[in-house]
Amino acid sequence: MDSPHSHYGVNSRLKPFGATIFAEMTALAVKHNAANLGQGAPDFDGPEFLKEAAIKAIRDGRGQYARMTGLPELTKAIATRFEKTSGISYEPDRDIVVTCGATEAILDCMLALLEPGDEVLLFEPFYDSYLASVAMAGGIAKIVTLEAPHFRIDEAAMRAAITPKTRVMLVNSPHNPTGRIFDDAERAAIVRVANEFDLIVISDEVYEELFYEVKHRTLVTEPGMRERTIVLGSLGKSFSLTGWKVGWAIAPPTLAAAVRSGHQFASFCAATPLQVAAATALTAPDSYFETFRAEYRARRDLMVNGLRSCGLPCAMPEGSYFALANHAAFGFTDDFAFCRHLVEHGGVAAIPPGAFYTNKSKANEWVRVAFCKKDETIHTALERLANYRARFESGELRGNKLLETKPHAAPI
Repeated sequence: MDSPHSHYGVNSRLKPFGATIFAEMTALAVKHNAANLGQGAPDFDGPEFLKEAAIKAIRDGRGQYARMTGLPELTKAIATRFEKTSGISYEPDRDIVVTCGATEAILDCMLALLEPGDEVLLFEPFYDSYLASVAMAGGIAKIVTLEAPHFRIDEAAMRAAITPKTRVMLVNSPHNPTGRIFDDAERAAIVRVANEFDLIVISDEVYEELFYEVKHRTLVTEPGMRERTIVLGSLGKSFSLTGWKVGWAIAPPTLAAAVRSGHQFASFCAATPLQVAAATALTAPDSYFETFRAEYRARRDLMVNGLRSCGLPCAMPEGSYFALANHAAFGFTDDFAFCRHLVEHGGVAAIPPGAFYTNKSKANEWVRVAFCKKDETIHTALERLANYRARFESGELRGNKLLETKPHAAPI
């Protein structure tokens, strides 16, 4: 007999998602004292000038609600920085909405733009909040898979996924988890499809300052895109302070008003003293951003070259602070099983990219690592991976050890 309270609990829209893989892998990392290359959060602190600006704002009494759309000094700083990097100007008080991280901005967009049953084009692998945000808004995700190993956008696949109910396309470049920056041909495909089918485009550009050999270019510079595009940005990614949760949306007036309508009831405003500090951050000199990228380029090279030497082939990321490596040589046919085995027997925590797919078999041979880590952390992880490989090749980690891994229960 059912409990009299059997109707309590998570609703049908969110029930399929369960706990995130990040929570599981973080717990396993702690349990096994692993070098944690999992969650995309730096294990070092952000810049001192930014912390001091937040402390000063607190001491100056900036502790009450901010303006719902964002402090005037911050929306102005966002507009100024965006114009400097893109050449495109926006009206700070009208076209910008400051949110509690870009994750909230994604949800605000979906809540404000979708009617129940509207479709959203998503490219997998994708950041795991995308699918949940669409579901919470009553939308339907239409999935286009970026096929390994090149993870390129295929225009024919995009077109095949579109129906008369498709309203929104969500694009992420620089891309999590592949590290790609979409090239000119892919950008042209996005533009053609968006303009032809009159789609609203949400352009997740939170890694906009994390590009290496090829410079990031916002989608709004393309023909017809400014009028239909909402650009999302984030302080945490560009200043190594992910826990501050200060993000923003930049959009033409009608779309900005839609984002505001979701934001005002989701959180109303981001933390006031952190917004004050964020305004200081975005006026940092060019030398800050140049040093920031140079340091991350060095971390990237260290990580990728190390992964390759440990038997984990890996393309060189063009942007973001993630890399996808191929673990097929270790004999696992499931990415979740490999990651659980690796953290327990290798002392290294990573993320199974199946968490970013609906078609999870597409991720079976891959593992995501984050290189937003101290050199010490990366060196420790690579030493442990080299030892793990040696033990595997010696036979120590074969046979019954492989059978000890738990079967994958999809969190999404």
